[in-house]
Formats: sequence, C-alpha cells, structure tokens
Amino acid sequence: MPAHVLLINPNTSTDSTLMMTNYAQATAGNRLQIHPVTVDYGPKMIIDPIRLKESAAHVIDKVHSELSKRPYDAVIVSAIGDPGRQELSEQLSLPVVGIGESAIIVASRHQRPWAMATSTPLLADGLDALAKKHGGTAPFHGVFLTESEPLELAADPQRQYAELAVAVLAARDKGAQAVMIAGGPLSDTAKLLADNLDVAIIEPLPAAVEVVLERLDTLPKA
Repeated sequence: MPAHVLLINPNTSTDSTLMMTNYAQATAGNRLQIHPVTVDYGPKMIIDPIRLKESAAHVIDKVHSELSKRPYDAVIVSAIGDPGRQELSEQLSLPVVGIGESAIIVASRHQRPWAMATSTPLLADGLDALAKKHGGTAPFHGVFLTESEPLELAADPQRQYAELAVAVLAARDKGAQAVMIAGGPLSDTAKLLADNLDVAIIEPLPAAVEVVLERLDTLPKA
C-alpha cells in the first residue's frame, strides 16, 4: 500500500497547490498518495523574507490540524524557503521535508557543481543560506535571477520561461552542471526547462518525492 504524504502549500493559491500536487503525484506513482492542503492565511505567492517568516506559523498550525484528523507517514512543505520545516521536524515523529532542502540535496549529490535560478530576488540571501545548510561541499555557483519581478512573470508564463531560461544558461556558463529552479509555483516552467535545455534541471516537487521515499525507506519496518 502507498504511504500517505501531506503536502502543505505555504502560499494561499489553491491553483499552485493543485499544480504542485500533480507533479508530486506523477513522480510518486503508486508509491505515495499525496494529500494536498493550503494554508489559510498569507499571500498567494511568497516573494519576500518577511512573508516567508510569517508563513511558518501558518504552516505549523495547519499541519497539526490535519494530523489531528488522520495519520500521515510524511509531510512535504511546498515552498522553496521551507517555512516551518525545522520546527515540524522537531515536533513530529515522521519525516518532514521541504522542497528547498530536497532540491538542494538532489542538485548537489556526488559533488556535482550546481546553482539556483529563481524569479524572487528578495529571497536570494535566504536561498544562499539554505544552499550552505543543505548543499554540503559540492561547488555552489550561486543564485541566478530573472530580470522582471516575480508577480509580473507569474502572470506571463511565456515570459517567465524565457527569463528563467536565460538565468539557467548563465548558471551553466559559470560552471553549474545542475540548476535548481527555486520556487514551487515555478513548477510548470521548471518542467518546460527540463524538457528543452541541455542542462540538468532540478525540479523541486520531484526532488521532494525522491527524498521522502528515501527517508521512509530508512525507517524501521513495522
């Protein structure tokens, strides 16, 4: 039987929740059953460190509320800054993974030189700190940014793709062999980039599923 995984979206966009759930479930197949939930408060897209920090409390409250209704085997925090992940990991006796943590782990495996591409410049310092926390000693070539603002690009998928493609190729030219797309709501664009560019694109939701499966596999068998 599949393990049951709670996917919590720290953004309040239910469209983003559905998109991210679809990518997670497609990757998991019949190995996991993904159960999506969206926080009740906050912005539709987290684009700055203040809102990211505020979202942690909403994530923690919502996860505990959902766990009071039924048991789950693991939790995925589906925003790239992983708000509330650390606290939940300390509070719960089940695996709690963030899509940021997971994508970094996958991107930096085997000492592969890697980088990030994103549309959220105000989160760049936090992403750099996250890279240092989870990326080990693999060479990290930095965070590469789009030229336009994140909400403008969210409203224009073709432009979002074009600008992220430029950022990815700039990272490749600096030596990155893998580029992590830093943003859960960027999942559709990440898939298009993976399909069309000649560089390894690390998609956050598939990475999170991979890490969840690995961590579940290390748990003692009942």
